[in-house]
Amino acid sequence: MTIIPLVKVPARAKKGETVMFRAKLKHPMETGWRKNAAGAVVPRNRIFQFVCTQGNKEMMRADLHSGVSADPYFAFFVKAEKSGVYRFQWFEDGGKVYETSAAMEVVG
Repeated sequence: MTIIPLVKVPARAKKGETVMFRAKLKHPMETGWRKNAAGAVVPRNRIFQFVCTQGNKEMMRADLHSGVSADPYFAFFVKAEKSGVYRFQWFEDGGKVYETSAAMEVVG
């Protein structure tokens, strides 16, 4: 399965406007409690953290636990202050980091 990060960020916003960001990662979560056909435990493999930043400023962080479903989805609001690129990162138990970015222009 290909793991795909998806984000939706407005291309433009007025300075001071509150806008919604959406982020989803298509990821096959495993709890570590399930067994395969041979009876062996399928290793835990889940997203444990999500972070959105612009430059050095953290815009949103979520620490995830065992109750999180597959394909975690986040919708959150950001106040448009300055134009720039937003970086979205999902951190997996196995050490992998999935990342994408999106730009937003702030006008006015």
